[in-house]
Amino acid sequence: MTALITLSHGSRKPGAAAGIERLTQATGVRPARAAHLEFNEPDLTTAALEFAQLGETDAIVVPLLFTQGYHQRVDVPRALADASQASHLSLHLTAGLGTGEDIARVLASRTLPGDSHVVIYSVGSSDTAANDAIRELAHRTFALTGVPTTVEFATRGGREGIVSLCREYPDPARVRVIPLFVAEGLLLDRLAGVPATVDRPLGTDLAGLVVDRFRQARNAAQEVFVPC
Repeated sequence: MTALITLSHGSRKPGAAAGIERLTQATGVRPARAAHLEFNEPDLTTAALEFAQLGETDAIVVPLLFTQGYHQRVDVPRALADASQASHLSLHLTAGLGTGEDIARVLASRTLPGDSHVVIYSVGSSDTAANDAIRELAHRTFALTGVPTTVEFATRGGREGIVSLCREYPDPARVRVIPLFVAEGLLLDRLAGVPATVDRPLGTDLAGLVVDRFRQARNAAQEVFVPC
C-alpha cells in the first residue's frame, strides 16, 4: 500500500500544524502523515522513518505549496533526498498545489453572490515569476466568477492595499479576501481589523486536489512499460 505524506512549509502560528493534519486526514488516503519543512514536527525525514518502521516501502510526497518559489525548487528536493537516504523508502514527489484551473475553482467556490470584489491574499515571493503566477490565478478566478479579482501580497504591503481597496466601495464588507493559505499563519494575523470580509484558510477544501496529485503519482509509479 502506498502511503501519503503531505509536506507543508510550516508555521510559528499555534494551531497551524493541526490545520495541515486535518487536511491530510480529509483526503481519506491511508496511511497518511503530515510533515513540515520547518517550525513544526515531524519533518519529512521523521515521517518517512515512521512509515519505514511500520513496514511501508514507498510513499508519495505532496508539497502543499502554490508556486515554484525557493521552497519548491530548493527546500523540497533537499528534504526529499535526506528523507530517502535516512529511511530507505521509495519516495515519489508530486507537483505542488500550483496555481492552475483546479485551484481557481476552489477560490471561485468561496465567492458568494453579492461580493463586489475578491482579493487573493498571498504570501508573496522574491521570485517575480512566482508572483506573476498568483496574478494569473486571479485572472482564472475572475473568468470563473465574473467578480473583479486582484492580488495582494502579505509581505509587500498587502494589508494596506486591502484597506485602500475597501475605500472604493460603499460597503467594504462586500470585498472578500480569500487567503491563499493552506492553514493559519502569522501573516494572516496582519488582516485583523480590515473592513473587508476575510475568509478562512483553504484547509480541507484542498483535499480533492491532494488526492488527485497522489493518485496521478501512484499510477505513474505503478505503470509497467512493456517493450513492443
